Amino acid sequence: MFVLFFLGAFTTYYIQGCVNASIIEDADAKIMNLYSKHILPKILNFTMRRKHLEVERANVVGQAKGKVLEIGFGSGLNIPHYKDVEELFALDPSEELFNLVKDKPNFALTYVKGYAEEIPFPDHTFDTVVSTWTMCSVQNPEKVLHEIKRVLKENGRFIFIEHGKSPHGFFYALQKLLTPLSKKCAGGCNLDRDIPTLIQGTGFTELHIESITKRNMPLAHMYKGHAKV
Repeated sequence: MFVLFFLGAFTTYYIQGCVNASIIEDADAKIMNLYSKHILPKILNFTMRRKHLEVERANVVGQAKGKVLEIGFGSGLNIPHYKDVEELFALDPSEELFNLVKDKPNFALTYVKGYAEEIPFPDHTFDTVVSTWTMCSVQNPEKVLHEIKRVLKENGRFIFIEHGKSPHGFFYALQKLLTPLSKKCAGGCNLDRDIPTLIQGTGFTELHIESITKRNMPLAHMYKGHAKV
């Protein structure tokens, strides 16, 4: 009798625990979905408008020419800096961010909902691929870079500015410590991603990478540059 009572009590407790855990997980998922769709896009749109970022953005994006693909288009903050673009395809999984676009381009703009790990275009489609502070948050950066190389025309250019692994040991340690939190709260952002090594390993030619240290952003060490197929 005692054994049956114990088994019954244990089973009841276990089932209730699973149900409660399921309820909590379901609530957490709903909260994160609400945050990702309605709060985070506005936070990103605001923070990425900072003046010192706009200067770097203009220097990089202004190099784009011809038929252009921008990965991680976000809320379209690069639009004013395109100078010699015939057509721009804006790849981003977040419609909520794209709906925040305010600038009207003087060139054809097409929004493409999707992820850079599987760029939905044939080989050798674009003259330029642009990435501005996007590589930190993609799930598979190696695959993304190979996809970028695939869709570029012969002699096409990949131009970028990213943030990633600090060359300073103390700040790199902080990046590693804080990355789990930033991934959770900042749209999957990896503070400690080794951007130069990732790009160098893709097989681009004429690769140029510049390392940038901003005193007011020690945990967001930046790398900008360009490469050819």
